Amino acid sequence: MIKKMISSNYYFVTVVIILMLNVACEAQLSSTFYDSTCPNALSTIRTSIRQAVSRERRMAASLVRLHFHDCFVQGCDASLLLDDTTGERVALQNANSVRGFEVVEAAKQAVEAICPGVVSCADVLAVAARDATVAVGGPSWKVTLGRRDSPAAASRSLAETDLPRFTDPLPTLISNFQNKNLNERDMVALSGSHTIGQARCVTFRNRIYSNISIDPGFASTRQRQCPQTNGNGDGNLAPLDLVTPNSFDNNYFKNLIQRKGLLESDQVLFSGGSSDSIVQGYINNPATFSADFAAAMIKMGNIQPLTAGNGIIRRTCASVN
Repeated sequence: MIKKMISSNYYFVTVVIILMLNVACEAQLSSTFYDSTCPNALSTIRTSIRQAVSRERRMAASLVRLHFHDCFVQGCDASLLLDDTTGERVALQNANSVRGFEVVEAAKQAVEAICPGVVSCADVLAVAARDATVAVGGPSWKVTLGRRDSPAAASRSLAETDLPRFTDPLPTLISNFQNKNLNERDMVALSGSHTIGQARCVTFRNRIYSNISIDPGFASTRQRQCPQTNGNGDGNLAPLDLVTPNSFDNNYFKNLIQRKGLLESDQVLFSGGSSDSIVQGYINNPATFSADFAAAMIKMGNIQPLTAGNGIIRRTCASVN
């Protein structure tokens, strides 16, 4: 009897372990996820993204930012791509600034044409961010795949809580990233994406007229397209990197030590705090920056993904099936 009970218990424990391993495997993202179900998915996305960035170099920055803002709120689930007028799209950090939706949709539809209902919008966006970075001279990395899409957008309040703000001081930024299991080095590396892209006048007006921790000549240059009066030229754009705004390099960090960071949240990375040494390291060794950026993008892409039956695959990214 005892022997039989031991045997039964052993069988039960074995079954539980196997089930647990299966669940873990199902939740594990993999770079080969579509190799058998849609082998041409990645090349199809790459072609579509290259064409979009070729038409407009700024789009590379927009796609990286879109991926970042999606992952930081409710995880990397393409919830931000949903055409929702009350949720995360209208959060202060997103309204009138996130863009590139049509580019992701075009890539998604190109994949739908060859593999209907197989590849998620969340995965398309993750791959698009990588391919856009490469298209402007940045590093490449293996995108892990197998995410599913959210059936609903995140709330505006959650987005405004989770997304960093352009006025955040260094300790707040560090804490914000740590909440997503990203360390200070990841934060500085990801901030380096500001080596490309542009910002609206309303986001840097206070900084260029404050005369605090800013190069006077740089401030004067930026003031030409950004009037001091609120409401006047709020949407006027300026490059985040004045030197090489359309190329992925380490000039962003060189700007910071010259007090030429456009946003307050840029300049705080080199302002006598704990991140100064990381910035200096990226200036001295651009290859280290590229490697750290790629590693941080992989970590960011793994923030709370929906997998297996926990999400859906949307046929169009802007709406639920």
